[in-house]
Amino acid sequence: MGNRLSKIYTRTGDDGTTGLGDGSRIEKNHARVEAYGTVDELNSNLGMLLSYPLPDNIRTCLVAIQHDLFDLGGELCIPGHRAITADATQRLETQLDAFNAPLPPLKEFILPGGSPAASACHIARTVCRRAERRVITLARSESVDHGESVNHGESVNHDALTYLNRLSDLLFVIARVIARLEGGQEVLWKR
Repeated sequence: MGNRLSKIYTRTGDDGTTGLGDGSRIEKNHARVEAYGTVDELNSNLGMLLSYPLPDNIRTCLVAIQHDLFDLGGELCIPGHRAITADATQRLETQLDAFNAPLPPLKEFILPGGSPAASACHIARTVCRRAERRVITLARSESVDHGESVNHGESVNHDALTYLNRLSDLLFVIARVIARLEGGQEVLWKR
């Protein structure tokens, strides 16, 4: 592949713009940059979670998700590009079902926490929800900009939205699994 980043700073962003994967430049606070920046933040949070001792099945799952998120960031950085498919969401659903099966059913809401690694997983879950909101904002803003309906816009891949929605559910379940493995207790919300 060669050296892709021979120089870390380019000074091209000093004016408040950044380059997209297609070579165009946009403002750093554009909804597209917010979307892929939040996906990057989520990926970093998963990296933090992976610094804890975790069972191999959870570690393998999270590393695969990190690769998906890197692909998703690339997808969002190149308008019109598609990298996340319905198959990726199906994989998450299969993993979610497997991790959730042995857990006791929830009868109350739980508060984030339970153990250090479970807490880190809950943080990743909340960042995932924010990433989903940012991608929705991008989809709606670009549909309005192009005069297209939100459901028929081509700027954001609907499979990416579904993926992020399912991922936050999976991270919630993994946090519950981790809390139990670490001997932590789920704190039930008291009305």
